[in-house]
Amino acid sequence: MVERVENLTVIGAGSWGTALALVLADNGHSVRLWTRNEDQKTEINSKHVNSKYLPDISLPENITAFTSLEEALEGIETVVVAVPTKAIREQMRAILTFQQKPLIFTHVSKGIEPDTLLRISEMIEEEVPTKILKDLVVLSGPSHAEEVSLRHPTTVTVSSKNMDAAEYVRDLFMNQNFRVYTNPDIVGVELGGALKNIIALAAGVSDGLGYGDNAKAALITRGLAEISRLGTKMGANPLTFSGLTGVGDLIVTCTSVHSRNWRAGHLLGQGQKLDDVLKNMGMVVEGVRTTKAAHQLAKKYHCQMPITEMLYYVLFEDVEAKAAVERLMARLKTNEMEDLVDILSAQMEQR
Repeated sequence: MVERVENLTVIGAGSWGTALALVLADNGHSVRLWTRNEDQKTEINSKHVNSKYLPDISLPENITAFTSLEEALEGIETVVVAVPTKAIREQMRAILTFQQKPLIFTHVSKGIEPDTLLRISEMIEEEVPTKILKDLVVLSGPSHAEEVSLRHPTTVTVSSKNMDAAEYVRDLFMNQNFRVYTNPDIVGVELGGALKNIIALAAGVSDGLGYGDNAKAALITRGLAEISRLGTKMGANPLTFSGLTGVGDLIVTCTSVHSRNWRAGHLLGQGQKLDDVLKNMGMVVEGVRTTKAAHQLAKKYHCQMPITEMLYYVLFEDVEAKAAVERLMARLKTNEMEDLVDILSAQMEQR
């Protein structure tokens, strides 16, 4: 499926960045994988493994690790940004200290910046001048790095304001194991990928409390309603949330032990404190920051998000998880169809 071989750079040698580098390398591309860690660079280049994040996975020899960002981007036209939301601005500013030629940026992170309430593409656009930012693409969908690295069948979505750029990135990644769809709704694709982490945290809390499948099914279903309600108010196409970056990503993140957001929520449900959970996870839990941002967005757009609100109280107001669930269940009676009416009404307002 590969039309031409490219030289590409992936910024971020965590599990997701490494898994995507492997996909690109499988397609014959020459991949530069940037890391801050000198030991990690040496291990990848000499042993062709990334033992911290993807143990037991052998990396192809056409993946080369760098610790110099400038060297990693020399002569490159396309860069994949695979760092946590909180590191996006730092990485963009670092690139601007030396970069002169325009780049196609493909970001694969899932989050919203608290306080500014910007999506990741908006953060990149704010930091990178147009003379450097040739095109901006987002890749998202139900995709655990552990399974991608094992070459298990995976399907994701790419989106951009420029669909030619989205199709270009699709062709870079597409192969028999990694199927890529396009979707012009960049707002919905980014919001679906970010907001599902909140519901995954809540699902983990429910499991940690010992509640069963009934509770989780309700959380996933009502969580999708919250995501759709806010997303539509922010200009997304509600149909996007019925696709891979909506319900697809929501299901996999709420039900898999690979999900760091679910695991963090599970520990919270078992009574651990947030600081201890984050310290022991060893990886960024995007849903925590996103819960804060979504709580702010709900107020801004006058949008009811009861699951997000209760989780916010658990994370940032020291409300016990069980008490938060009880408050959630004791909410006023409502009609399930009212959500659909709200979403459709918001869509009509956009027109």
